[in-house]
Amino acid sequence: MLAYTTDSGFETVSLAAGTGRSWSASHAGAVSLIIGLAGPGAARLALLLMPVDFASFAAVLRDLGVSGQVRELPEPAPTAATAAAQLGCEVGAIANSLIFSADGVPLLVMTSGAHRVLETRVAALVGASAVRRADVGSVREWTGQAIGGVAPVGHPAPIRTLVDTWLDKYDVVWAAAGHPHTVFPTSFAELIRITHGTPADVGA
Repeated sequence: MLAYTTDSGFETVSLAAGTGRSWSASHAGAVSLIIGLAGPGAARLALLLMPVDFASFAAVLRDLGVSGQVRELPEPAPTAATAAAQLGCEVGAIANSLIFSADGVPLLVMTSGAHRVLETRVAALVGASAVRRADVGSVREWTGQAIGGVAPVGHPAPIRTLVDTWLDKYDVVWAAAGHPHTVFPTSFAELIRITHGTPADVGA
C-alpha cells in the first residue's frame, strides 16, 4: 500500500511493511515517513524506512557505564513535546540535544524541553562572537546522527557541551539515542559525566 497527502510542502507517506521486520514507526506494520520535497528529504526517507538498530549506540552507553536502557518509541519524537507525550513525563524532563555553530566550531547544548536556548547567553558562556543553530549538513557531519535523534554521546569526535541546570530538577531525564525513534533514561549528573559537559543556565 502506498498513499500520500501534502501539507505545507511536505508529503506524508504510509507504507505497509509486510516483511516481518521491525520497522521504526510501529510494530503494527505501518511506517510513517515525512519526506521533504527536495534536498535532505531523501536522506530522511532512507533513515526512517530502515528498521531501528540501536545496538551500536547501546554499546556506547554500556562502555560509558550508563545503566539506562535504550527505549524504542512507537512514533518519531522530533520535539520535546512529542517525546514527553509518549513517555508520560513532563516536557521539562526531556533533554534536547541541540547542535550549534560557535564561530564555526561545533557546540552541543543539552537543554530542558521547557526552555528555549538564548544564543546570546550561550555565546557569552563559551566566549564566542556568534552562536547559531547548525545546519542539517553540519549536524550530520559533527554528530553522525540526524536532527530529531541527536544523542549526547556517540559522535565521531568529542563536542564541547553545555548542560542546562534546569534538568537537575528531575530525578530522571530522557535523551535521544541516536535515532528519532529511540531515547534513554539518564540524569543531570550523568549527562555531565558522560559528555564532560559544563553546567550552565542556557535558556529562558
